[in-house]
Formats: sequence, structure tokens, C-alpha cells
Amino acid sequence: MSFSIEGKTAIVTGAANGIGLAIAQLFAKEGAKVMLADMDEEKLTAETETLAANYANVRYFAGDLRAKLTTANLLSATVDAFDRVDILVNASRQVLPSNPLEPKEDSFEAMFQQNVLANLRLSQLIAKRFIQQAEDEDNISDASIGAIVNLTSIAADRTHPELLGYSVACAALNQMTRSLAVSFAQNRIRVNAVAIGSVHSANLDAAMIEDPDLRDAITAATPMHRIAQPSEAAEVAQFLASDSAGFMTGQIVTVDGGRTLIDPVQTAQH
Repeated sequence: MSFSIEGKTAIVTGAANGIGLAIAQLFAKEGAKVMLADMDEEKLTAETETLAANYANVRYFAGDLRAKLTTANLLSATVDAFDRVDILVNASRQVLPSNPLEPKEDSFEAMFQQNVLANLRLSQLIAKRFIQQAEDEDNISDASIGAIVNLTSIAADRTHPELLGYSVACAALNQMTRSLAVSFAQNRIRVNAVAIGSVHSANLDAAMIEDPDLRDAITAATPMHRIAQPSEAAEVAQFLASDSAGFMTGQIVTVDGGRTLIDPVQTAQH
């Protein structure tokens, strides 16, 4: 077994920025055929053109994946470009503040739609494609026929007063990962997730610009005393998508520099 994904076709959502972009870049570098998907068409086009200067097998698809028709069109575009799909990375996510005392705010529903339901519908659609490909190829080996990797967060287990919606959405995504893993196992489809702590994403970098003290607070709460680079989360996604993780499914792999291992009260005291 190896971490190789060379020759495989991957769909990576949220690929215009941050971790999603880092995953798409790494997969292309490692020889995969990559369909970059995002709703930010301007940024997505620019990043894909930059990537295509070095790697021929990259394409992009712009659209809002919360719409069912858009997910179907994404799959069609991928199959038209590369004939098949072997890996799905659900890296598209939204982080918005929530006010628990204001029920009229719609950020909770918006994050559930973006971070959970859009990923669920796309995963279901791609899983059916995996099964169809295996049937067409008469693939009856014990090896997995496809891999799905979700991008989640330690916010699923750590609460924050202003992140109610995001935390609940991440917790739901974690349970969705486990549930789909069990449901799809009989079809030899693996489903895992990467739970990030503080990683230089578009969301976090924007938050640190707004709050100059945030960087120091994060590093103080992280045993490794730094913020991770997007490539560090991308490498874990590659492992989970590769044959080396062939007997792993339903796992939430945490990439947080040890942040969830320590008592937050002790951290605040120090």
C-alpha cells in the first residue's frame, strides 16, 4: 500500500480558497485528475488557471452546491472531463456567528444547509456513481471502490458562545460521516473526515485581521504553539483518500496540534 492517488479522479469542493484549495493543489501535484468546485467563480477560475500551468489534468466547476441540480451538473462535468470519479473531498464549509437569543437570525439554517445537507446530497450522488462504475467494470475485489473525505472541525466537541450554528453543523457532519461509513461499507465505499483545529484558512485569516489578539489566543491554547498550514490538513486528506487507508472508515482524524487534549480552564489560567 502507498499514499499514492496517481491516476485517480477527485472532486474537491470549496477549492477556491484555504484548505480546499490546498487539497486540490496537493492532489494535482500527486498525479490525480482534479475537478475544483466552488461558488466563487472569479477566484476559482484564477486558481485553476494557475494550477493548470503546471498540471494538465485540472478542471473547474462553479456553482452553489446547495442546489440539487448543481450537484448533478458537477458530476456530469467531472465524468465528461475525466470519464469517472474515485474520490470526493467535501471541503466546502461556511463559518458564521450565531446569536442564541435571536431566533430570527438565519445563520444557523444557512450553515446547516452548506456544511451538512450540501455535503450529504453530493456524497449520496457520488456514492451511486462509485457503485455504477464498479458494476460496469465487474469489480468484485475486496478493495474499496471509492473514498469520501469530509472536512469538519474540533468545534463539533468544543463550544464557543458565538459559534452555535457552526458547532452544531460540525457535530452533525461528524455523525453523518459515521452513519454513511456504516451504510456504504457493504458497497466498499469508505467515508472519513478530517477535523481541523486552527489552520490558516480563509475564514480564520479574515478573523485574525479583524481581531489582532486572536492569533496569540489560539497559539496559547494549542500545545504545539502555532497555527497549522493548509497543506498539513491536505496531506491527511490524501492519506484518507489513498489505499493506505483501505481499512479505515467512519473515522474523524483530528489535526489540531493537541488543542483538544488539554483542559480549556487550565489554558485560560496560564
